[in-house]
Amino acid sequence: MDSSTTDRFDTGRFEASRNRLASLAYRLLGSAADAQDAVQDAFLHWQAADRQQIKVPEAWLTKVVTHLCLDRLRSAQARRERTAGAWFPELLLDGDPMLGPADTFEQRESVSLAVLTVMERLSPVERAVYILREAFTYGHAEIAEILDISESASQQHLHRARTRITATRRRGVGEVDPAAARRVVEEFLTAATSGRTERLVALLTDDVTALSDGNGLSEKLLRYDTAQRVATVMRGGFKPTPAKRRLAGGVLALHYALVNGAPAVLFVLGDQVVGAVAFEVTEGKIATVRGIAAPVRLGRLAAAWRQNPPQTPLIAEW
Repeated sequence: MDSSTTDRFDTGRFEASRNRLASLAYRLLGSAADAQDAVQDAFLHWQAADRQQIKVPEAWLTKVVTHLCLDRLRSAQARRERTAGAWFPELLLDGDPMLGPADTFEQRESVSLAVLTVMERLSPVERAVYILREAFTYGHAEIAEILDISESASQQHLHRARTRITATRRRGVGEVDPAAARRVVEEFLTAATSGRTERLVALLTDDVTALSDGNGLSEKLLRYDTAQRVATVMRGGFKPTPAKRRLAGGVLALHYALVNGAPAVLFVLGDQVVGAVAFEVTEGKIATVRGIAAPVRLGRLAAAWRQNPPQTPLIAEW
């Protein structure tokens, strides 16, 4: 096999792992753009390596991507960005290969907006151990090899990560019936756009939380607590006005979608997603509302949306 054939073969081996590596990087970083950069950096490492000495390419690539992500999480710039109070995970549309694997509840939960947000409170190594174990089912011996730590340290990091994530998991959170979740969101939308505050309050849990990036303009996340306060904010936010249409650039359509496994309403202008509101539904009520409009958090989702024919909107003219 000549060198050009070998290069093509080795490039093919890398490309066969690209989606898995991107999924790993996304879970570690919470950003699709950063995940793609990490995977591309791994490809450069792969090209520069003596590949004949790499006995198990999948393990080698997993280790490289993991360490590239850990370096990003530990960087001074990343720490500043993530502690500035305005960090949100980048949203991914249902069906995006970056969301996989998704065979188990733990794998699906690891890309939920709730868990991605909670993992910001973990150390980079705790985050890596949790993802490698829960989402990719690596054993502690394999994780120890990937992270250059001992097996006992891997077990300790996993215990701390699980404890932190379990402590913040809302009561009743588990697999959500898609049809039931959609009904709750549709009821929410009907109540919010009609100004029915009492009905909105009834659809919210007592400890509901709403988070927003202020239409992508706020330096810090806006946070609202209590059902009455959240209902008031949502009623104002979902009420269409001429000023909102001018800001958006025209009349919007509101579409239902699944985002990171959660029900969501997308605000669409033409074929461009300009905003998203994602919901965490617990026992038939809405426990968390996340509003995102910053383009940097919607880039990959918006691109995926443009590639798929839109379904009938919940509201055709908002």
